[in-house]
Formats: sequence, C-alpha cells, structure tokens
Amino acid sequence: MDPLSEVFSLLGMQSAATSRLEAGGAWALRFPGKPYLKFHAVLRGQCWLTLADQPPCRLNVGDTFLLANAPPFTLSNDPHLEAKDAGPLLDQTHSNIYRYRGDDAVLLGGGFVFQGGNARLLLDILPALIHIPAQEPAAATLRRTLETLDEELRMARMGTSLVTSRLADILLVQTLRAFVALHGVDNAGWIGALKDRRIGAALTLMHGDVSHDWKVDELASAVGMSRSGFAVRFKELVGMPPLAYLLHWRMQLAREALRRNECPISSLAARLGYASESAFGSAFRRVYGRAPKRYWADLRRESNGFGAGRV
Repeated sequence: MDPLSEVFSLLGMQSAATSRLEAGGAWALRFPGKPYLKFHAVLRGQCWLTLADQPPCRLNVGDTFLLANAPPFTLSNDPHLEAKDAGPLLDQTHSNIYRYRGDDAVLLGGGFVFQGGNARLLLDILPALIHIPAQEPAAATLRRTLETLDEELRMARMGTSLVTSRLADILLVQTLRAFVALHGVDNAGWIGALKDRRIGAALTLMHGDVSHDWKVDELASAVGMSRSGFAVRFKELVGMPPLAYLLHWRMQLAREALRRNECPISSLAARLGYASESAFGSAFRRVYGRAPKRYWADLRRESNGFGAGRV
C-alpha cells in the first residue's frame, strides 16, 4: 500500500453516519465538538461556519470543509444569530435527513472515527479547518462524489449504509488531495510530503520495508538527493528527521500489534527491524514512556478508573 492508505488501514478508520441537513429562514445551529474528523459540504444556497476565536467563514454552494479533532461549531444563514443546540433536531428522527424551517440551504455532513486510540496519528498533522472553495479545480472531483452521496441518502435504496460509508471514505481522500493542491506541498505537512516526488518516494521506501535498517544517506541516494539536502527537506515537510519518523511509524505499528495481541514481543521486535526484544523495548519506552508489556494493561486500567475514551 502507499503510505496514506497504510496509515488509514492502521487507524482502523470507520465512517460515522452521513446525513443531509436542510434549513431555511433565519437559522443557526450549534454542533458539539467531537474527537474525530467531520466534513460538511454545501449542496444548495449558502451559510456561515463559525468556530470559537475565528472570524465566520462564508460557505457557498459547492464548498467543502473538514474539521480535524472537530471543535464545537455553528452553521447558520447569519453569523449574528443566536444559535440553537442541534442535538434535539438530530435526535428527533431515525432518518439521515434532517429538516429545519425550510430548505434554502442544503448540506451533507459526516464524520470518521478511529479504533484503538490511533486518531492522533492523523489528527495531529492536519490543520483544525480545511476549506475547499467550489471554484478550486480540485472541487470538481469532490462535487461528483457529493452528488452520488446525496442521491444515496435521498433514495434510501438497498445497501445505502454500505455505499454511503464507502463514498465518505472516498470523499475524505479527495478532500486531502484537494487540500494539497490548494495549499501546495510545502504548506500541507506530512500529507503534502506524500505528494513531493523525492520525499514521497522516501516515505514509500520506509513504509514498504519497515524492518530494513535504513540510513539517511541510503534514503537520500535512493531518491537522488544529497544527504544534507534530503535531511533538511524531509524535516521541512514531515516535521521530524527521517529516522525519527521511521521510529515513530514502527512504534505505531507496534502499538496496534500489541492491541491486537498478534504475536509474541520477540517476534514483533524482529518484524520491525530490532535485533533483540530489549532493543525494541527501549525504543517503545522512548516513544510511549512505558514498556510494551505494560502499555495496554496500564491504559485499560486508567480507562476503567477515569472513564471511557482514554485508550
């Protein structure tokens, strides 16, 4: 798999319910914060998105936005209106179509949750808000997917839940591609690095053979760069040096394997390129602050003591 697909596979990403919101007249709805990704797209009319401590953002027909680690937000036809809690509206029907005072504005919305506490891997590398305006070239691809998604929601045919879930996954990848196209490789963090011809190739090499004893000069030579130039460019785009990235990716894989109890720690250490179980344990403690054997046991104990959602 390419690195982005591999990250999504590790995350155990699942699409939350996708819905259609119709609103008219004077309206303002407040949505709670959620510890996952949320997207919305405007199919008809226009509205305003308001986040705390940020100026209101006008959304026009065809616009799409993505919220990472979604904070509380308000959608309205006038940012000066007092917002009502959207909870009662969302609870009043078992349908995925919600109606509020009319249909001057129509939006699609949905979210993505992650298994095993892996959300930080993706949420930490994305800006809080990704806004893709309708006039951007990449928005044309999003529009086609949104039209199909809207049709599935309105028609409620056999297999609708499965189809809408898969379309939401596609929409997320398309939004991330549009984000890189809009802001450029240099301003899109790790997601942008995947698009860079040389750094993206280095990431593919590391993900493709995670057990290999990669050296910085070896990676630089493989992608046709000098060692110093490669090291600087990699850190600029990814946010950390190449071998630090490799360490963190290995530990993400280790964390998930331990959660699943896939194999003995000695086998896991060898699979990830460590010569001994002790070397693997030292690397794991460096990233997570505790030994592999204690990691999930401690987190489960903390979760039982302080409430769900800690793991």
